[in-house]
Amino acid sequence: MSSIPTNYPPLEERPLKNTICLFDVDGTLTPARLTVAPEMLALLSALRSKCAIGFVGGSDLAKQQEQLGSSSLDVTTLFDFCFAENGLTAYKLGQPLPSNSFIKYIGEDQYKELVRWILHYIADLEIPIKRGTFIEYRNGMINVSPIGRNASTAERNEFEQFDKQAGVRKEMVEKLREKFGHLGLTFSIGGQISFDVFPTGWDKTYCLQHLENEAKKPGGVAYDTIHFFGDKTFKGGNDYEIYEDPRTIGHSVTGPEDTAAQLRKLFDL
Repeated sequence: MSSIPTNYPPLEERPLKNTICLFDVDGTLTPARLTVAPEMLALLSALRSKCAIGFVGGSDLAKQQEQLGSSSLDVTTLFDFCFAENGLTAYKLGQPLPSNSFIKYIGEDQYKELVRWILHYIADLEIPIKRGTFIEYRNGMINVSPIGRNASTAERNEFEQFDKQAGVRKEMVEKLREKFGHLGLTFSIGGQISFDVFPTGWDKTYCLQHLENEAKKPGGVAYDTIHFFGDKTFKGGNDYEIYEDPRTIGHSVTGPEDTAAQLRKLFDL
């Protein structure tokens, strides 16, 4: 990692200055919930010398720091744009951009009703194992996991395979849509063990408004070519909306190795 340069041309002076590449994190830049490989960071660094780069993930910035950064490398220095929680927490060149909040949108009473329903449902759920942290509150969403986010890597892998057959998350999401559809919420399955709940429009396309706002600033760059790379690009997956958005060029990947291969081919890296 020490070979990764720290100085890049200013955004307006990149060879492909009107192009940005945005990346999902889990399953795209890293194996699910694991850390990024040095080879991927080196490849992203080479790409950053040609065009702007950014990540857009559902997790909070602390988790992305764990996966993409290190004790000596702040994740906000590794990307031009950092869009945590789908862009509700956002950074450009290490500086924060305007943020928003799920609680502000939904209100405390309706939030409590939603949480109460979810916890009752999970309590009655018959699945092979349960661990802990079934609801994780984030700034712009909640993340719901029937098995619990404290599950080990092996337990996560086992649940993912189990859920492909049993459709636990799919069924739970369908019932949530019936019960809370009137609140204007989206329920999006992502990762191995969980799904996200957030206001409609606060999916990964939310981050695109930051890019549009940047173009309006004095000396701002208009990104008219936006590549997005993600692994959950199927309908109901948490990459689907931004992958299908007409403002982006979507690239579906099967894992970090596939992401790297596609980048090398597209950008001659």
